[in-house]
Amino acid sequence: MSPERASDSKAVTVSGPGAANELTICGPDEQLLAGLKEGGLDCEVVIWDGRSEPPAGLEATRVLIAGYAEKTFAASGLVRLPHLELIQLISAGYDEWLAALPPRVVLANGRGVHGASTAELAVAGVLALVRGLPFYLFEQAAHRWSPQHRGEISGRNVLMIGSGDIGSRIAQALEVFGARVTLVGRTPRAGIAGIESLPELLPHGEIVVLALPHTPQTDQLVDDKFLSALPDGAIVANVARGRVVDTEALVSHLRAGRISAFLDVTDPEPLPQEHPLWAMPNVIITPHVGGGTERWRERAVALIADQLGRLIDGRPLINVVARGSGG
Repeated sequence: MSPERASDSKAVTVSGPGAANELTICGPDEQLLAGLKEGGLDCEVVIWDGRSEPPAGLEATRVLIAGYAEKTFAASGLVRLPHLELIQLISAGYDEWLAALPPRVVLANGRGVHGASTAELAVAGVLALVRGLPFYLFEQAAHRWSPQHRGEISGRNVLMIGSGDIGSRIAQALEVFGARVTLVGRTPRAGIAGIESLPELLPHGEIVVLALPHTPQTDQLVDDKFLSALPDGAIVANVARGRVVDTEALVSHLRAGRISAFLDVTDPEPLPQEHPLWAMPNVIITPHVGGGTERWRERAVALIADQLGRLIDGRPLINVVARGSGG
């Protein structure tokens, strides 16, 4: 059965087996889970990556704290968790978990953990391209003083595709610099245009920032037709998922010199050493580090502690994005 999708802001109450004060959590990131215990949370912690030999006490797990970046969890291990009620992600993205979500298990994402830091990197990338920082760094390395009149954010039309936590923060930051920002979401609502409006919006999109989930609807959303509709000189910044962009089409438009790009995510990822994107002068690439700042773990612990407190007290959960159906 397919999971039931929910809004990020939808609250769900979970009640499971065992007394309210009996809570066993598991996950692969020992340092992260230790932070919860150090914060005074009354729970049993089991460290497991979903692949290795199951440790003692695993079957009592009610909450799985999925890892972030290198601290992954093998979804195949979910069959070992018969009393699982909640999968709490640290990332904002969650599409890869939907197919594996067991019946009735709630899936919550890490909205708020990486929002500010990812927005910060997106804005930095856009500013670097607008103000020509790659050129000046090259000139600096050659010991050349080469002033130029470059562009600015003020007065630019920005299409912010993705209207969640990250997209909203990026929009607010760029508006401070005088940009005219149009928020675009997967579904239209007050103050937010729908994706179906893109054909009318793209010819005016001098800067396009991608910060939306990867779903069947958004897979390779940015294709040749999308890029061809952009005005000459446009900037495309992707802090979403690599698969949101058709890489072959992007390379073609970059080679033609029509656009420039800031990419924190790519398809494929990691980007192979011989890939043409590396050598393009109109591209800035960072290795998927939007959320990987020094304080991400601190924010993650705060979110998880709040979520587990809600579970223990029987209060509605936050950041719920889906619930497994059937069973």
